[in-house]
Amino acid sequence: MVDERDTVERTTIVETDGGGGGGGVLAIVLLVIVVLVLLFLFRDQLGFGAEKTEISIPDKIEVNVN
Repeated sequence: MVDERDTVERTTIVETDGGGGGGGVLAIVLLVIVVLVLLFLFRDQLGFGAEKTEISIPDKIEVNVN
């Protein structure tokens, strides 16, 4: 009952020169876009926006030159 078949060694070569890598860049770009959209949608809850913007400009500016 001894296995009389010869042992065959096999070598698999995987070439990784220059292929791929575009999926990671696409994922990062999409993640940045999603974060920017969420910040735009929830800017009031996060405190980034205000209902009213007040700008005060003084009538007179005093400058002392010696």
